[in-house]
Amino acid sequence: MEIIAEKIDAYALAHSQAETDILKKLNRETHAKILMPRMLSGHMQGNLLTMLSKMIQPKQILEIGTYTGYSGICLAQGLIENGVLHTIDNNEELELMVRKYINEAGLTQKIKYYIGNALDIIPTINENYDLVFIDADKSNYSNYYDLIFDRVNSGGLIIADNVLWSGKILDAVDKMDYDTKAIDDFNKKIHKDTRVEHMLLNIRDGLMIIRKI
Repeated sequence: MEIIAEKIDAYALAHSQAETDILKKLNRETHAKILMPRMLSGHMQGNLLTMLSKMIQPKQILEIGTYTGYSGICLAQGLIENGVLHTIDNNEELELMVRKYINEAGLTQKIKYYIGNALDIIPTINENYDLVFIDADKSNYSNYYDLIFDRVNSGGLIIADNVLWSGKILDAVDKMDYDTKAIDDFNKKIHKDTRVEHMLLNIRDGLMIIRKI
């Protein structure tokens, strides 16, 4: 489903901060070698993640869903001195690629990379977060949200990706597949949560921007 006209998208990219050389290289390698490269955050969304991170200057970031490391590198740009980004993914086959780009970006001291089930790993990280990015298995979005909510600082951000799910969230509820229903339920859950302020931003496949009050 084309949400934003291709020419408008191209114009927006042309008038936005350019991709760094490292991110260009990572983008190319992901598209050349990795299955489902559309999962990559990409230039426009990466710019937004970097901008939001720099605006709040987080000390601790949690990323649920590393993929090839693009979004993590973008988010880490806003960390304060001695800040840390914790990123979790269950795909061990991508480890060498992820670690290579973390190293090339000069972020080995700022990014801690975990491989395994995020629901098991998150409770073992003894930190409170200024920023959380959720971009993993859609069926667990609500579970991730509940698991991390109390450990997000007041004023902190939770950002969830793919909340438009290629437009499938517009389907009738009885026609939705399992993942689409999970995303729709998550969006409704956030909309009803009086503990937060929120905005569903229709950039790429949709970002839910959530600010804890």
